Amino acid sequence: MGPPSSSGFYVSRAVALVLAALVAALLLALLVLAALYGHGPRARPAEPCSRGGPDADAARSPAQGAEEPARSPRPGPAPEPAATTPSSPRRPPGPWDQLRLPPWLEPLHYDLELWPRLRPDELPAHSLRFSGRANITVRCVAATARLLLHSLFLQHERPAVRGPLSPGARGAAGRVPVRDMWFAEDMQYMVLELGQALRPGSLYELQLSFAGPAYQEIREGLFFNVYVDQGERRAVIASHMEPTFARNVFPCFDEPALKATFNITIIHHPSYVALSNMPQLGQSEREDVNGSKWTVTTFYTTPHMPTYLVALAICDYDQVNRTERGKEIRIWARKDAIANGSADFALNITGPIFSFLEDLFNISYPLPKTDIIALPVFDYRAMENWGLLMFDESLLLLQPRDHLTDKKTLISHIVSHEIGHQWFGNLVTMNWWNNIWLNEGLASYFEFGIINYFNPELPRNEIFFSNVLHNVLSKDHALASRAVSRKVENFTETSEINELFDLFTYNKGASMARMLFSFLNEDLFVSALKSYLEAFSYSNAEQDDLWRHFQMAIDDQSKILLPATVKSIMDSWTHQGGFPVITLNVSSGAMTQEPFYLGKVENQTLLSHSGTWIVPILWMKNGTTQPLVWLNKSSKVFPEMQVSDSDNDWVILNLNMTGYYRVNYDKLGWKKINEQLERDPKAIPVIHRLQLIDDAFSLSRNNYIEIETALDLTKYLAEEDEIIVWHEVLANLVTRDLFSDVKNYDMYPLLKKYLLKRLTPIWNIYAAIIRENVAVLQDDYLALISLDSLFAAACGFDLEDCLHLSRELFRKWMDCPEYEIPYPIKSVILCYGIALGSDKEWDFLLNIYTNTTEKEERIKFAYAMSCSKDPWILNRYMDYAITGSPFTFNETNVIEAVAASEVGRYIAKDFLVNNWQAVSKRYGTQSLFTLIYIIGRTISTDLQITELQQFFSNMLEEHQRISVHAKLQTIKNENLKSAKQSARIAEWLRKNM
Repeated sequence: MGPPSSSGFYVSRAVALVLAALVAALLLALLVLAALYGHGPRARPAEPCSRGGPDADAARSPAQGAEEPARSPRPGPAPEPAATTPSSPRRPPGPWDQLRLPPWLEPLHYDLELWPRLRPDELPAHSLRFSGRANITVRCVAATARLLLHSLFLQHERPAVRGPLSPGARGAAGRVPVRDMWFAEDMQYMVLELGQALRPGSLYELQLSFAGPAYQEIREGLFFNVYVDQGERRAVIASHMEPTFARNVFPCFDEPALKATFNITIIHHPSYVALSNMPQLGQSEREDVNGSKWTVTTFYTTPHMPTYLVALAICDYDQVNRTERGKEIRIWARKDAIANGSADFALNITGPIFSFLEDLFNISYPLPKTDIIALPVFDYRAMENWGLLMFDESLLLLQPRDHLTDKKTLISHIVSHEIGHQWFGNLVTMNWWNNIWLNEGLASYFEFGIINYFNPELPRNEIFFSNVLHNVLSKDHALASRAVSRKVENFTETSEINELFDLFTYNKGASMARMLFSFLNEDLFVSALKSYLEAFSYSNAEQDDLWRHFQMAIDDQSKILLPATVKSIMDSWTHQGGFPVITLNVSSGAMTQEPFYLGKVENQTLLSHSGTWIVPILWMKNGTTQPLVWLNKSSKVFPEMQVSDSDNDWVILNLNMTGYYRVNYDKLGWKKINEQLERDPKAIPVIHRLQLIDDAFSLSRNNYIEIETALDLTKYLAEEDEIIVWHEVLANLVTRDLFSDVKNYDMYPLLKKYLLKRLTPIWNIYAAIIRENVAVLQDDYLALISLDSLFAAACGFDLEDCLHLSRELFRKWMDCPEYEIPYPIKSVILCYGIALGSDKEWDFLLNIYTNTTEKEERIKFAYAMSCSKDPWILNRYMDYAITGSPFTFNETNVIEAVAASEVGRYIAKDFLVNNWQAVSKRYGTQSLFTLIYIIGRTISTDLQITELQQFFSNMLEEHQRISVHAKLQTIKNENLKSAKQSARIAEWLRKNM
């Protein structure tokens, strides 16, 4: 056990007096700080010196001149004053060493009052303090004289425990003596040692007073943003409790299964509006000890919900509203944003999405209102708090210029996702974080169903591939990935919970739901989810509960037959990491499965993976959908999948890419697909042309097939007019290294000639659109996300029309800065406008950058300025970066951006040696390592490694040299492997030019 937390080890008054006489105030303050910052998932920033440390104000009692602590929501005895001991004995092993709370108490209700000290005339710089009281009604489940609940970064007065409570006579309840309070920081517990044991079945009330800090930089628990609105600096307070940050705000039983009701009271400055999960119940006034008046806003009681959904906001915002089925929906945002209509799009889609899901599940949204608040900065993108949803404003507000971006679709997806959580997560919550995918995966899946319902013209399968499937398949593999659903006992630290909010939970979870849907039908899928939601409303569920309700739906019909139970099928996917490669031999119909590895080697499957998957195989033959089959063992023969070399038959597995696996074929299978692509590519649906490219290049990179097999699929591309397919081709064949690294000089001219011949037709289509009427693309989502790569490749291969268009659009912008370069290609146009220009263009862009405040735009401009091919301009750029103000070029590391190009690599290398101290001061010493790796990304010999290390030797400590040497060796080995692949590609290109 570590030292006590910020509030220390609590003792009686007498002992406290003795300790106060013995311990110097400075030592006490140091111990408080050490306790606060020595533990926890993240370090907390220090407060300004004038505050005397992060807890100085919060620690003062009214007798010491601080403002009056928040009053208890319920009447009760005042807590006794407490003192902090300078040391704490090591505790013996106990329940405080476990991540899960012991099952001794069941929380039923919280009366929670919070008082953040935010005033509009005293905006905080880095932190502000808050105080509060929580009266928690609990039921004793097992007799205990020791209570554990969560608390982190909070200071506490001595608590009181009342009870047992008698219905109708609660005021007369007795008190259970609290003999001690201490903190088990590793697992973030506060521990109350009682003078007598609580009785099983009885109700008690824990009365807790506390105080703590809220920060601007760390947006966890209670935090604030400072922003500019209507030309004035203002602040907004908000909360983020998921997954384990409620304990940063108030002491609680911070586990998802420990649901309770909440009465929330917020004390705030009268000029602000307070929001919480429920509608406002009433307001009153409170005066602090300095005579300042504060508004006390109370809210109606919430439904049963977990602590991570508790939400509050205190803001000086405006709002727009509408009513949907008698319930008010309000969107709150900066007054400027509301005035210019930026919140209108989100408001107009929110109500219909709620209605769609209510009708789909036949379960009404249970809260009487929904508030959605747009925060200037919110690290977690969006949060589904019941009744008070939080969004980063960039993901909620639609700017007038966003008509040519994918922003409208992005907002629709995120709003749909968070509203989906009102059923999956809020109404029915996973029992423990190991099944967080039941929240995030199902919400991620349904966001696509919602978008498809309201926009049926959108290509659903291609968008799911681009947004979800492509990303997770590229990261997932048998050895290094984790299972979607982990075993509870595998969790040992709180930080492991935070790490679950990743690509596998969201994207793989959504893919699991989509695959399940694919081998059922819509009616059965939805009816099973209805049953699940109804059975566990206001409660908690586990993965097996979901499978059980699907099995019930299967058992109630006879049309769909499965080779095993739903649990057996789906557990094979959610309880093991990775995914299979399904290989079909079309000559024999034999199908096999094996785990997918990064860089497969001989016998790897036998050595490191013993599991198999129960795989649904949806497939087509000659463009016609065939009946579903199952591969429920390592190999199986399907005679119906046989084709011969003499006919025009072809087979493609994984219809619409609904299965979470990659597909391989024998040589004849790939040959038949290639022949069909060259004969009539449109006979193969777009989603499968995407699939073929994605699967083949991934399999070739990882030693499942030869690179030539993947390249053969590109021969037909002159006939490919779907830009999303080109996007996938270019992602696999055209990288930045191709244009700048010596090792690719042999391949570059060959690939340039090969691809330009096939690329020109689709280039002509979109170049004409850009010139004639780019607005026609505003609803073409796939074009909006793909144009950048098309233009980058065309200009990178020196297609004259692309270079001409870049010059044309950049000069048009220079002549008339009000003209907007089409957003989807803006980065490319800026880069080539600078690369093809002189210092005139560069100076113009620098001036635009200097007068732009929007971070996203500044990033584009900063990177574009590194595209110059003039050494003196690049050198001047880096000099500006290290000598300018701290707010200039602060969005990116300019030295790294310059070093990324072929010309810039050598200039950055010399600049770094001559200006290392200034670069280190500007970007930190860690930037050196990144720069070494960028500059050294082309190395292929040990001599080059030695030369590079010698070049930077004066900047490196001995232990750093060892680390850099190891990394450079890895880069060298990867480059040697890449060089062999590039040689084979070059040879194939020569033969197929």
